[in-house]
Amino acid sequence: MSLTFTHETLPQRVVFASGQAAERAAEEAARLGSRPMLIGKPLIPAVLHHTDVAMHVPVVTAERAREAAAAAGVDVLVSVGGGSATGLAKAVALTTGLPIVAVPTTFAGSEATDVWGMTENGRKTTGSDPRVLPRTVVYDAALTATLPREMAVASGLNALAHCVDSMWAPRADPINRALALEGIRALRAGLPADDREQTLYGAYLAAVAFASAGSGLHHKICHVLGGMFGLPHAQTHAVVLPHVLALNAVAAPDGFGTAELRRLRDAVDAPRALRDHGFRQEDIPAAVDAILPVVPAGNPVPVTGENLRELLQHAWSGEEPR
Repeated sequence: MSLTFTHETLPQRVVFASGQAAERAAEEAARLGSRPMLIGKPLIPAVLHHTDVAMHVPVVTAERAREAAAAAGVDVLVSVGGGSATGLAKAVALTTGLPIVAVPTTFAGSEATDVWGMTENGRKTTGSDPRVLPRTVVYDAALTATLPREMAVASGLNALAHCVDSMWAPRADPINRALALEGIRALRAGLPADDREQTLYGAYLAAVAFASAGSGLHHKICHVLGGMFGLPHAQTHAVVLPHVLALNAVAAPDGFGTAELRRLRDAVDAPRALRDHGFRQEDIPAAVDAILPVVPAGNPVPVTGENLRELLQHAWSGEEPR
């Protein structure tokens, strides 16, 4: 059978340098500007160190950061932290065009995508724009050493969700699949062993696959849950993943179905139930109504109000997916 697909690779410089984050981030920032704004954790000298960072990037938080950047006359953004720090830098870049050097301290993956997201009035809006893609990413596994094991697991499973969702996302193609499968291999090896370097490598591959393939059913569900109910990003993805994988079992990644995911979740003591993270059972109907209109076309299994309600019920209670 002939191959017919269109693949787009995003332009980005990637530096893997364990134990060298400060030095390499300073070098990369100097390539792009002379007045850096440091967003998140302290790492390099900067004309402005901005620590007003919040989960899901509230619009008001983004506006404050933009005003601070303009007042300080910065010409390059350096984000140090998890997805919230990266997301805030993207929100500033979206309106200013300032280049970003991203230094991740979790496995969120936002640093390798051109996707931005902001929340206002309980609604998370996302989009893609080349201005928000970090020019350089500096990966240093040593920066994840202080990440608590529980959070590392949730964040790593969030990365795994990027791999899995890339299999049936709107722009899925054989190149995305190859990246995602290697990402799955690295994450399956790294998470149980608490090997932060291998996990970081897998998270990067996962994000690259996801950036090209687009947002599939899993991420549409989690974006709604995070934006409407303020649920923690990584834990929400970790809980929802097995239920979406079970629903879309016909398109499961090669050698990685519900049984393999269950063994991995057991090995790392993964988060199990959305009710443990602030989601209420009475919120399920509203969540269903909000998710149905954004379900991607072409999902391997038709998504209905009934099967979506059942999926969220099981994710809320922590039942194993059917």
